[in-house]
Amino acid sequence: MAVIKEAKKLSLSYFSKDKIICPVCKKAFSREIMRSGNGRMIAGKLTDELHRNFEPSAKYGRVFPMIYEIGACPNCFSAMYWSDFKEKFQKEDTDILYSKARERKEKVETIFPYFSLKHERTLYDGAAMYYLALLTYDNLGAYMTPTLKKGIISLRLAWLTHDMDLLCSDHNFDIISKVFYSKALFFYQQSLYCETDKTEASSSLGNMGPDIDKNYGWDGVVYLCGLLEYKYGQQDDMQLRMKKLSESKTAIARIFGLGKSSKSKPGPLLEHARDLYDKISKLVADDEF
Repeated sequence: MAVIKEAKKLSLSYFSKDKIICPVCKKAFSREIMRSGNGRMIAGKLTDELHRNFEPSAKYGRVFPMIYEIGACPNCFSAMYWSDFKEKFQKEDTDILYSKARERKEKVETIFPYFSLKHERTLYDGAAMYYLALLTYDNLGAYMTPTLKKGIISLRLAWLTHDMDLLCSDHNFDIISKVFYSKALFFYQQSLYCETDKTEASSSLGNMGPDIDKNYGWDGVVYLCGLLEYKYGQQDDMQLRMKKLSESKTAIARIFGLGKSSKSKPGPLLEHARDLYDKISKLVADDEF
């Protein structure tokens, strides 16, 4: 009996009694929710990528709250943010998603073989669910603002696979992480284009994260476009790279009011934006000589 109580005490998550109905296959499945409190989450520092690391605790070790933000149907392997399961989908989209169920599963298994959707998720399973979500949003129309969602999901996948590399090196998760950073850069930049040409209302997305602890909104998207270009952008065509960095520098200065005495955007985002602005300015200036 003591062993059972201890197992319950150290549980990280539970399955809700309320079932989720998959909008694709119409099957019901349980939602897994992370428990809060009791020292499960010890917030650490915020990185320049606006990623909140959590310190390991004596009871629970290292926890990854982010992995519980995505739901994945174990029947058709459609995955998305939990809130999107309640949205009204266009039939042509659900038809395509249903027809590509096996294809999604097989693609995810190329990186995460033997992942499972039927038990309490691990970091490994959680990352697999995020990849399923990335593939799911590939087949959803503009009404679901998929581009920015794919940017956020790709960035989180880069973080999760980096964590996997730290825990289990020599399995190429460091290389996979770089691939997802490149995808994040592409989708973040595309979300700006979609907003400008009004093909998607990217800025209307309720929570732009990029992590789960704070919503940095559209300002955070603009900042991350510049940061990802600075850290992970291509370097084969340096003229194009400098052009994009100069555009990012201008966008960051405009939205954050850098160089002015304005304090309308205080906090860590402003601090990181100032630091990035200085780094890009130096890089662009050095390239001119």
